[in-house]
Amino acid sequence: MRSAAMVLGIIGGILAILVGFFSYGYTEAIDHFGEIEGLAQQVSDPALIRTASFLAPLLAIAGGAMAKMRALWGGILLLISAGLMYYAFGFGVFTMFPLGFTGLAGVLAIAAGKPDEPKSHF
Repeated sequence: MRSAAMVLGIIGGILAILVGFFSYGYTEAIDHFGEIEGLAQQVSDPALIRTASFLAPLLAIAGGAMAKMRALWGGILLLISAGLMYYAFGFGVFTMFPLGFTGLAGVLAIAAGKPDEPKSHF
C-alpha cells in the first residue's frame, strides 16, 4: 500500500503542478491585462489561488515521497494537499484526477498500518 501511495501521490502532485501553473497564470494575466467583460473575470480571492497553486503540488509530491518510509506523515500531507486543492479550485474536469490521486494516496498511506517493513506508525 505504501508503494501505491507513493506512486499515486507523485502522479497527483505532477498533475496538480499543471493545474497550479494555469491557475496562477490566469490570476496574473487578469491582474496585468485586466478583465474582459463576459469572458475573463478575476477570481474572488487571488491570493488563495496563488498560495494553493504553489503549496498543493508541493505537499502532494512531498507526501508521496514520504509515503514509503513515513506513511503517516506522508498520508497527512497528501490529505492536506487534496483538501487544499478542493477548497481552492473545487471539483472539476481539470482537478478530478489530481484530487482523486492525492486523496486516494493519502488514505492508502494512512491505512498502511501493517507495512511490509517492520516499522509501522500505529
